[in-house]
Amino acid sequence: MLGLIDAGLGRKDDALREGRRALELLPIDRDAFAAPDIMHVFSMICAWTGEKDLACEQLATAAQFPSYLLTYGRLRLLPFWDPLGGDPRFEKIVASLAPK
Repeated sequence: MLGLIDAGLGRKDDALREGRRALELLPIDRDAFAAPDIMHVFSMICAWTGEKDLACEQLATAAQFPSYLLTYGRLRLLPFWDPLGGDPRFEKIVASLAPK
């Protein structure tokens, strides 16, 4: 969460460092339940700081795991994801989560 605050305040380097640290503390191979949510938050940090490539990469990985935070509706409607809107990689991730 600290990374999100730093990103919102325009502290790019601090935000990315905090997000990476969170990923280090709880990697996917240690906790496949909670780690995707951390990846989701880190991808939001990346999006807010202009790191679109990293944001899409993290989001694509997180989307492979079940999560109440990472849904079609949330990605489509929440303004947190606006920086990625129109990016084909982001749109592909969103489409993969669409209701069938």
